[in-house]
Amino acid sequence: MPLKIKCVWCECASEFAIKKGQILFQQGENADKFYIVRSGRISIQMPAIIGPDLEIQKLGKDQVLGWSWLIPPFKWTFQAMPEEDSELLMFDGATILERCEKEPRFGYELLKKFAALMSMRLDAARQKMMGEWNPAGFA
Repeated sequence: MPLKIKCVWCECASEFAIKKGQILFQQGENADKFYIVRSGRISIQMPAIIGPDLEIQKLGKDQVLGWSWLIPPFKWTFQAMPEEDSELLMFDGATILERCEKEPRFGYELLKKFAALMSMRLDAARQKMMGEWNPAGFA
């Protein structure tokens, strides 16, 4: 889901590069930022109790990564790792939340965009878990 960047975002954004295989963030860590993928591919994963992590989605160019910065308790709900060297725009969530408090209309518009992102991400997780963790013969 592309998110158009307006000039007002520039003060909150910085470029960020990450190498293949490095962990961008892990489930349960503090979340205070979000990203837009500029190049590369990022795997969103759900850690498994036993066995390999479950890949939920792969994100590429112009896709938004991260919504946990927006909702208390501000902890990542998934983990993310690049499948190839990647370049991202990293946004300061705390600064953006301050602006949302000062400008409710801006905050409402932002919340609508991120609510759609959350819905898509959670639906992808549900679909993937049902497909991967559904034992044969289970109705």
